[in-house]
Amino acid sequence: MSCPKVNDFILYHHVIGHNTYSDVLRCKAIFAAYIHIHPYHIMSIINKPILSFINTLSSDSISAKRKNDLTPLIDYIQQQKNDEAIIRLNFICTHNSRRSHLCQVWAKTMAAHFEVKTRCYSGGTEVTAVYPTVIETLKNIGFAVEKIANYSNPTYKVNFTEEKVPMTLFSKRYNDAYNPRNEFAAVMTCSDADEKCPIIADAERISLPYEDPKVSDGTPREAQMYNERSMQIAAEMKYVFSQVK
Repeated sequence: MSCPKVNDFILYHHVIGHNTYSDVLRCKAIFAAYIHIHPYHIMSIINKPILSFINTLSSDSISAKRKNDLTPLIDYIQQQKNDEAIIRLNFICTHNSRRSHLCQVWAKTMAAHFEVKTRCYSGGTEVTAVYPTVIETLKNIGFAVEKIANYSNPTYKVNFTEEKVPMTLFSKRYNDAYNPRNEFAAVMTCSDADEKCPIIADAERISLPYEDPKVSDGTPREAQMYNERSMQIAAEMKYVFSQVK
């Protein structure tokens, strides 16, 4: 017997624009992974390999200028927490394939680490696919990754906890139905997306650009570059959430 909630979710996405068969299947797969538990509602136990990695990260690697760049994000999270409002962060870059996904994953992980209830999303100005080296980089650190929809734009479940509380990663536009429509922070992780999204309605805009590891694609330095970018983002998200009181 099919679950009414799953069917309602599929119908909702179909009506508002997910109108291909593959999109319907994607919606069903995503919702099925979340029927029993939603990651926003519990504080999770981070698995040991990732926790060990987090413990190696130091804010000493972050310059004073960069800490100043991170302040608007800290202030937004702190204000939402003070107001007892839902904290929603949507990390946006051009293709939603590299930096924005690393930011989404590490923000969610560090929010759980510092017990700050936060909903994390990502999107782009274009739809492509999560770049495979992003997934390999996360796996190497200790994230459990499962591909649950194998299209040209695959869907992945990414888990950092000892429980089954996965995040869902796939490339989408920043205003996709999967992402928040209002009352969120639009964190612009690249200057190109910042320029192509002059207006994002009902959101607080925060500029936080990162160098694109794409420049290393197909070179001997590819794995190293992605690991360095992941470490930078992880360290900065750890610093951000450590400042929230």
